[in-house]
Amino acid sequence: MTDAILHAEPLIRLAAFAGVFALMAAWEVLAPRRAQSLPRARRWPSNLGILALDAALVRVLFPVAAVGAALWAEARGIGLFQLLAMPGWLAVPLGVVLLDLAIWAQHLVFHHVPLLWRLHRMHHADTEFDVTTGLRFHPVEIVLSMLIKIAIVVALGLPAVAVVLFEVLLNATSQFSHGNVRMPAGLERGLRRLVVTPEMHRVHHSIHRHEHNSNFGFCLSVWDRLFGTYVAQPAGGHEAMQLGLEKFRDASEARLDRLLTQPFRER
Repeated sequence: MTDAILHAEPLIRLAAFAGVFALMAAWEVLAPRRAQSLPRARRWPSNLGILALDAALVRVLFPVAAVGAALWAEARGIGLFQLLAMPGWLAVPLGVVLLDLAIWAQHLVFHHVPLLWRLHRMHHADTEFDVTTGLRFHPVEIVLSMLIKIAIVVALGLPAVAVVLFEVLLNATSQFSHGNVRMPAGLERGLRRLVVTPEMHRVHHSIHRHEHNSNFGFCLSVWDRLFGTYVAQPAGGHEAMQLGLEKFRDASEARLDRLLTQPFRER
């Protein structure tokens, strides 16, 4: 069973990623929310290049990643859920929810600790907002995030199934919440009661600091409401709002080499 989970996990994640990416990319073409001034041809190669580098780095440094950590902890009875002998029907959904809360908290911290913000700001420097923005994170941030995730998985003693489900959900919702897609207003209002929608998360990418320090959620929208970091709409409206960061607005900043060196440059 352990070997089956370890072998199936990369294929499950790859299939889910490819399916969601294709769906969101098609939706963006058929029903875009905003016109883009910097074309995909200038942004997508770099954003997808960062994704490829991140994936390769994680596989080299963490061959079995968080799923392997969950199986290791389970085999040794380590972690809160293991000590409580929590049944699987409860441990799996609760584990997914707690991981989502942990990622929300991590996101908040990366915004407010200057050294971590220098890493995370590469994600925010994108002057457009589409499915590839949700895949654009600096490799050093990805490594730190994986270390944090492994520590949480082991401390809680989460089931491997919960970790696989969360990884798939995190990747899918990150792509969805960054989509440059239009949807009926009533549907969007209903969805954001439960999950983070593109309309909700776009506020987080505003050029204004008080707006990009809001709406930190990836999947569930409840955390921002609960902890007072929820902003319903941007002050200037979605059509007029500027995205990105003041310091990195030049089109050259969309190049792959500039993305990789950005945390180490002031401008």
